[in-house]
Amino acid sequence: MRYVQLDTPKPISKIGLGTWQFGSREWGYGPEYERRAAEIVRRALDLGVTLFDTAELYGFGRSERILGAALGDDRAKVVVASKIFPLLPVAPVVQQRAVASAARLGVDGIDLYQVHQANPVVADTTTMRGMRSLQDVGLVGEVGVSNYGLRRWRFAEAALGRRVLSNQVRYSMIDRGPEEDLIPYAEQAGRIVIAYSPLAQGFLSGRYDATNPPAGAVRRANPYFLPENLERGTQLIATLREVADAHDATPSQIALAYVLRHPNVVAIPGASGVEQMERNAAAAEIDLADDEYAALVAAAHAFRPVTGLAAVPRMVRVRLGK
Repeated sequence: MRYVQLDTPKPISKIGLGTWQFGSREWGYGPEYERRAAEIVRRALDLGVTLFDTAELYGFGRSERILGAALGDDRAKVVVASKIFPLLPVAPVVQQRAVASAARLGVDGIDLYQVHQANPVVADTTTMRGMRSLQDVGLVGEVGVSNYGLRRWRFAEAALGRRVLSNQVRYSMIDRGPEEDLIPYAEQAGRIVIAYSPLAQGFLSGRYDATNPPAGAVRRANPYFLPENLERGTQLIATLREVADAHDATPSQIALAYVLRHPNVVAIPGASGVEQMERNAAAAEIDLADDEYAALVAAAHAFRPVTGLAAVPRMVRVRLGK
């Protein structure tokens, strides 16, 4: 495993484990997944993974409980990250919710406490006042944000009066927005971009095509999995396979290596089983050659999916079986 080269109290692994699926039925993994979740966490620890990301919203607290129980006595050795859902994120509420998350996780302090989403009405001034108080009493180590643009990330940091260590955003080969400003800022300022959905919810795995769409409510709601987009992605997946063959790897591992090529980026893919956790962790060791990276960039730029409002009628037709 490789780690981010920053001055953090605990090392942060380049591959972490995202736990949205822990206790969340919308992923369609079934009731036995809770037992598998514990096995995945234990294997991740064996592989040197130190970043475990959850949120109070995931399974309405069940994800935090499952993760905390699975980590057991190792909770103090790793970076436990959670997120507050920004419903009225004023200072007293931020403090109360952090206490509740820590209790569910079974920890004395949350290593990285993040604002799940920017609130359009409540300013970060009051939210960060609550975060600063949590840091002062030792309940929170580092503060992070999620789904923030660069301007608001920097404003949040000014409001906190300390570093806002991380910004957790959607980032993958086909969601490259963070490359424009967030990643350059992180590298310049000594901050971290945490990439969620680094495999575009499995689109980049090569497992799905127009005749074999995914199951589960989350992926069915993602326009990338429209049959038309799966068809349009054929060449992109072919390029991933070509690079993967050169490294004796899988397309998913190459897609992860793409985002990890940036020194201040870490990825938090989920895992449906122990074997997938092992493959994800191994991706941290893959070094892409310059020409391979250039080929992946070109293939990603050539992919033109139907998204936004244009995708809505197509998704309705798919749902209706038309």
